[in-house]
Amino acid sequence: MADATDGVKVQLTELLRHPEDLDKIPFLKSEFARKKAVIDGQLKVELKEQLEVTQSGMNAITDGQRVVNQIKEELMKIDKLCAESQNMIRDFPNINAVSQVHRNFSQVEIMKANIESFDSRLDDLSTLLHEDAEDLEVQSNLLNIHYGLTQLRDIRDDAMDQIKRASDESLENTLRIHFERLDDIVGIFDEHLGQTCMNLIPLVQGGKTSLVVRLAVIIDEEEKADKKVKTLQDAQRDYKDLASRFKSMNNSARQVRGYKEKFLQAIELFAQNQFEVIENDFLEEPDKLSKSMKWYFNDLLAVQKGMVELMPKKWKIFKTYTNIYHNLMHDWLIKRIDDPELSPPHMLSIIDWVERYYAKMSKLGCAAPDLSPQLLDNRETELIREYRQLIVRSVDEWMDRMFAADKKSFLERLPDSLDTNEHGYFRTKTLGDMWRMLREQLLVAGESGRTDVAEGVVDSMFAALKSRQASWQKMVDEDVARYQSPASEQEGLHVLQDWLLAIANDQIACIDDNEDNGQISYLTRFQRDLDMIVSPQYVNARSHTETEDLKDGFVDLSTHCIATFVSLIFTVDFRTVLPEFFTQKWYSEFGMKRIVTTFEDYLGDYQSVLHSSLLDVFIEELAEELIVRYLLCVRNKSVKFKRGDPFTEKFKDDVLTAFDWFSKFPNFAEIKTKWKVVDYLVRLLEADKADVVELYAEFKREKWDLQMTWVESVLRTRDDYDRGLMSAVKQKAGEVYVERGGETVMGKIK
Repeated sequence: MADATDGVKVQLTELLRHPEDLDKIPFLKSEFARKKAVIDGQLKVELKEQLEVTQSGMNAITDGQRVVNQIKEELMKIDKLCAESQNMIRDFPNINAVSQVHRNFSQVEIMKANIESFDSRLDDLSTLLHEDAEDLEVQSNLLNIHYGLTQLRDIRDDAMDQIKRASDESLENTLRIHFERLDDIVGIFDEHLGQTCMNLIPLVQGGKTSLVVRLAVIIDEEEKADKKVKTLQDAQRDYKDLASRFKSMNNSARQVRGYKEKFLQAIELFAQNQFEVIENDFLEEPDKLSKSMKWYFNDLLAVQKGMVELMPKKWKIFKTYTNIYHNLMHDWLIKRIDDPELSPPHMLSIIDWVERYYAKMSKLGCAAPDLSPQLLDNRETELIREYRQLIVRSVDEWMDRMFAADKKSFLERLPDSLDTNEHGYFRTKTLGDMWRMLREQLLVAGESGRTDVAEGVVDSMFAALKSRQASWQKMVDEDVARYQSPASEQEGLHVLQDWLLAIANDQIACIDDNEDNGQISYLTRFQRDLDMIVSPQYVNARSHTETEDLKDGFVDLSTHCIATFVSLIFTVDFRTVLPEFFTQKWYSEFGMKRIVTTFEDYLGDYQSVLHSSLLDVFIEELAEELIVRYLLCVRNKSVKFKRGDPFTEKFKDDVLTAFDWFSKFPNFAEIKTKWKVVDYLVRLLEADKADVVELYAEFKREKWDLQMTWVESVLRTRDDYDRGLMSAVKQKAGEVYVERGGETVMGKIK
């Protein structure tokens, strides 16, 4: 619409160059009104013609259906008359039988003579084929060979059809052996015919028109015969009962041979070979595409000038060639466009070629609207922006390669696969390369001068970074799962723990802005770069939101890696300690002391290689995981709390031991608050049965996501447990109203 408006403005500028030209406005208005009236009149006439043609076509369809119904009725009448006439003639069965015997005898004599002369006729045709093979550009015997082979193939088909009806397998095998040579001769003939079809244009250009005519005669005859066979097969399929009563509809043993289809396939194959020839030329010199395609228009010109008169008019051979060639041109260009390796010069060459192509086709009498499909599927506008996709693909390929390298190092525990930064923190080796690559590609996108290109590239980068976060988490979870079973091997565990901390450190490095020393994070620098090349609308509506989502993702992945690291500590290091908690052995052992001592060892080993901002996260995860595992120990085997046992003092000792270690850290107050749930556990164990229900209600109101399955496990460890107690608690659970809030530690204890 904008282009049309610009065109009108240009025309008005040309017409009204000087002030005195304003006097022409009434004349111009009348002139334009007259032209509009003429165009409206032409449109009305053409619309009327189209309506008349449509109505005529609909009438023809209706008349055709009526004729078909009439034919069916006449055939039914004929069938009825035949049946009635048999009853009108005396001794008709005997007459019919004698007639049938005579007819069969004649057919047998003919068949016998044909089979006896079959080999000699085949030898004659073989001789003719060898003569033609000496000069394939002449093939003077082509029509005679085709006629002879057609007769022999009909003889073979009739004989095989008769023997199949007789259901005599021994004779059928004998006949099949007898006719084997025919297939070889037919194969040679088809090969000659195929080579001729493949060389039609060179033959026309070389003046070998007589061979082209003979070829056309043969294919035309075969096409007619195939149409008859198809019509008969359709009739036999659609009117089975009627066809079974007419021998003329069942006597033909010929099958569709498809010479016309093979002829069209040869035309297509000839052109495909030409396209393959220019493939390398186009890749090496995309700017010379027009020169490389010179053969294309020479072929069509040869067909238009030299072949149309040699072929049946009903074939519309020039249109046939044009359609085939145009479709191949379309497919070839689309394949180039869809090639992920396509470079900008090649793309621009293709775009420029489209206009030249239609101009040259127009000179051959082929208007653009008559050529279908559109050469580039109307993707010219899209292709102009394909530059963006090339950058996007480059980004994706870089990201995939870097993650593949990380994945290999991670899964194979390759030595020296991790790095450290200037602070001594563990890091992966590809993080800096990834952000450097993204910055370079942003610069390339900015050089295009188009915000739509830049915004598309930035969108892909956001998606790639989110995908990388998800891929890391998935790979970590799948690998860690190997160590979760009690009997799992510990080989490679230490390196895995190093990797978990390196991945966690990477995520913090992506978002770690330090205003005191002027340190700018990768993500902040990335956002500043992209804000310079995208539109203000994109910055306001999408850029900052996506950046915040990425930042949250980096934090979540980092926390997840720390939590996984902590989970491995409990799964592997405490696999023998935790099962002893709350059992009789618990009273005499110092399990909690062993746990916090292990915590101290891990902290001493890894504190120097862990990003300083993650230390609090590490301590908090240790505390929370300890609470969860500690409370879940009520499900340990043989746990039973007896009224006279000093379990209250033992719980107190465990808590004080844990607090003694955690109190060294800044977030101890928050940790201490979470450990309040241990007090509820003790109270559920030591309270009188009559007070348990209300104590549960208090606990539930305090921790809305308290799980009934865990409460039941706790109550079952009481030595005075009975079903009535559990029933009363469950009944109370249905009555207690709680407000849902954020997840508490009890939500993790199922």
